[in-house]
Amino acid sequence: MKIFLLRLAPPILTGVFIIAVWQIICTAAHIPSYLFPAPSAIAASLVAGWPSLFLALYSTLKVTLLAFALAVFFGTLTAFLFVQSRALEVSLLPYAIMLQVTPIAAVAPLIIILIKNLFWALTLCAAVIAVFPIISNTTIGLRSVDPGLLAYFRMNKASRLQILLRLRIPGALPFFMAGLRISSGLSLIGAVVAEFVAGTGGNSAGLAYQILQASFQLDIPRMFAALALITVTGVAMAGCMALLSKSVLKWNETGDAR
Repeated sequence: MKIFLLRLAPPILTGVFIIAVWQIICTAAHIPSYLFPAPSAIAASLVAGWPSLFLALYSTLKVTLLAFALAVFFGTLTAFLFVQSRALEVSLLPYAIMLQVTPIAAVAPLIIILIKNLFWALTLCAAVIAVFPIISNTTIGLRSVDPGLLAYFRMNKASRLQILLRLRIPGALPFFMAGLRISSGLSLIGAVVAEFVAGTGGNSAGLAYQILQASFQLDIPRMFAALALITVTGVAMAGCMALLSKSVLKWNETGDAR
């Protein structure tokens, strides 16, 4: 617990220091809120607009988490298929790379047109961005096995499934967890970018819509408040993935020791 607090204290103190300096500069220089709002103005806007901002956060978070789940499922499944068949990997990997390097802003309008349901269109856009790190990291991890252990398994006539479950998957866990940490952030980025492209409004409005609406109305404190919610959400997801990674890897090491 003490080690956790010691690790948590420096970034919190740094953040408090930055916010304090930001507030002092804005107050001393009399910078208007419509140019660059002080943290106090952002906090006031966050409190005043909390009901609509909370609903926007909920909408964006739904898309983010579902996209992340889809990316993990299909990314892991694809990696398993790649490991089982080199021909399949050679055939499909270039297309996975194409999905990664193609700007989602260019693809999102087409996806939104083809998929009539806006929620699923946004989810698919976010999943497309988030899936490649899972595929890449998991594939590398599944292939990064000790040649001696692999030869031992094959000498004892272990099946492909046994090799996968007892050798490849335990060895791939560090790579897989690293992929999760990257993919979680990308799923949030994908959700926000897709919302920007879609220009969503009404009941399905997410945080991107709140930012667009605030910028059109020159309500800069509200825009920063929505940005702050996106940032806090991203940090929270990264923290959850870090804790999950630590727990899973510790459990894996304990299992190996036994």
